[in-house]
Amino acid sequence: MSILQMDKINQELLNLIQKDFPLVERPFLEIANRLNISEAEVINRIKELKGNVIRQISAIFDTKSLGYKSSLVAAKVNPESIDKAAEIVNQHPGVSHNYKRNHEFNLWFTIAVPPNSRLGLEKTVEILGKLAGVESIRLLPTLKLFKIGVQLDMTGKDTKRKVESQFYNEKKREESSIQLTDKEIAIIRVLQKDLAIISRPFSDLANEAGVTVQELLDKANAFKQRGIMRRFAAVLSHRKAGFKANGMGVWKVPKEKQEEIGAKMAAYQAVSHCYLRPTYPDWPYNIFTMVHGRSVEEVEDIFRMIEEDTGITERFVLYSTKEYKKTRVQYFTPEVERWEEQFLKKE
Repeated sequence: MSILQMDKINQELLNLIQKDFPLVERPFLEIANRLNISEAEVINRIKELKGNVIRQISAIFDTKSLGYKSSLVAAKVNPESIDKAAEIVNQHPGVSHNYKRNHEFNLWFTIAVPPNSRLGLEKTVEILGKLAGVESIRLLPTLKLFKIGVQLDMTGKDTKRKVESQFYNEKKREESSIQLTDKEIAIIRVLQKDLAIISRPFSDLANEAGVTVQELLDKANAFKQRGIMRRFAAVLSHRKAGFKANGMGVWKVPKEKQEEIGAKMAAYQAVSHCYLRPTYPDWPYNIFTMVHGRSVEEVEDIFRMIEEDTGITERFVLYSTKEYKKTRVQYFTPEVERWEEQFLKKE
């Protein structure tokens, strides 16, 4: 199904579940009431879209609030051996995204390690760099989060608009450093699973976590309030949803303007992620903006709009030329511990 074949109801449905999926016992009935259609029709439409346009419906947790350490990593790899290097990097369970991009730093991946990691983030990246045979590698952690949350505008009305981000509250994130209980961890484990498309989808998840449905939903809403969970939402397959191009715009912004410029850039609907990151002698760009569009031309138009709006002209747009890995970090599972064990034995 292409975006051109979608009717208005599907477009509105996809916009809704990306932004505000109801955390209630019968979420699809709630969605049906908002769209003035039946629960059965909502379920059937989502089933048809699932595995095509809709990639997953689940909780999206804040890595930092869960005690995990994470970073974007840029590596410079011999182009002839980049596929092999990517394969080695992908073996780490905490690597969720990994792309080849059009730059001297040509391998870009994100990685997260749990609170109980015995190697830690920096040592893990150092090991991965050695195993992959990179020429150089740069940790680019988030210094400030201006915006995070992909919401693809399926109606085409808002792609180039500036809108206030309603996805995430940085203040909540900084305040949520409360120790998680065993019950909370059990609930996190099930909420990160892909939601079943049935009338009462939270029942089986609650049973698996050993809690009632109401306890599960109450805790999910509490996670949102505390900033532990950014949102519960559908994530779309960008290309199948009609968004064929995405560019990571990197900008050289003077230190005294970082706060102002970051907020301005984050206000664009098409900007899904906006971060302040560190610089290096061989990497002068400090603000990163991810833009999604239906074509490279549309993406470039948006970057030109941002440039004109902010007055920042020193920039570069990195396009992914190959996707090596794209998945969700699985929190509080044993895979990272097993990966680390093989290296700890050697020391």
